[in-house]
Amino acid sequence: MGCQDDHLVTKICNLYDQISKLDSLKPSENVDTLFKELVSTCIPPNPNIDVTKMCDKVQEIRSNLIKICGEAEGYLENHFCSILTSFDDNPLHHLDVFPYYTNYLKLSKLEFDLLTQHSDCSAPKTVAFVGSGPLPLTSIVLAKFHLKDTVFHNFDVDPCANSLASRLVSSDPDLSQRMFFHTTDVMDVTESLKDFDVVFLAALVGMDKSEKVKVIEHLQKHMAPGAVLMLRSAHGARAFLYPIVEPCDLKGFEVLSIYHPTDEVINSVVISRKLGADVSGNDTNNNGDVHQIEPAGLSCVLMPCNCSKIHAFMNKKKNMIEEFSPIEEQFS
Repeated sequence: MGCQDDHLVTKICNLYDQISKLDSLKPSENVDTLFKELVSTCIPPNPNIDVTKMCDKVQEIRSNLIKICGEAEGYLENHFCSILTSFDDNPLHHLDVFPYYTNYLKLSKLEFDLLTQHSDCSAPKTVAFVGSGPLPLTSIVLAKFHLKDTVFHNFDVDPCANSLASRLVSSDPDLSQRMFFHTTDVMDVTESLKDFDVVFLAALVGMDKSEKVKVIEHLQKHMAPGAVLMLRSAHGARAFLYPIVEPCDLKGFEVLSIYHPTDEVINSVVISRKLGADVSGNDTNNNGDVHQIEPAGLSCVLMPCNCSKIHAFMNKKKNMIEEFSPIEEQFS
């Protein structure tokens, strides 16, 4: 290949070759088998894999593979959202039919733990999720189990995705009152971004570096000072499935923590806050001081940290990743 001729990379490229020749990426036995093999190949932590240093050919395969994975993920969510909405009772009681539901439980718990770890405050009043899709599992899990009084605004460019998602939560007496869906490109959303205490950016909003950075720059321009931005990234071979977000991409934000899971949760999590004026009108800085921030009605103290520091506090709390059985049982 003229580059990092690693068995793992070769296998991923071979899987890409097979996947790219499929007639359709909609769920089927063949599609499911290939994507499961791709995911299982990319999941094991491999510190020797750095996709940014690979040859142009592999870089092109990675870029195409991320787009293919995004398209396949959309079909998968559409398929299972249709199945869920076919249940006569509350569809949210049957979320475990989705094959990656447990992963979402773990990822949402991880994001909630990171959020609370870096803020000494009550739960956010308003949250935006950008790129929510037809099956907004992150918003649902966070709203259902962790942020039980928070209002969620979900943004997606696809009207069909929003229609399916809205129908999914419409029969739930609680979430139907706290979850709203907006069909729009986030790049067209400006003033209303200041209303959110926390903004989640889905992994596949901005499928390459330049697109991702443009979205982040837009959020930085319009979010409230002190508001939290939660992003999903990827590390090691998992970066063949999702784009990478690095601290240098977050200009105007203070990176609070980066966490790379080593289990079946694929996405890394990056939590940051928008720099700006504190409640007394003073400019915030990055010199290690503590700043009192009050974005959009959320009063809390966020502790800044060195942007280059990778926090792995979860490694000291290994049992955190295992605390999901009671949550899953609530849906049964």
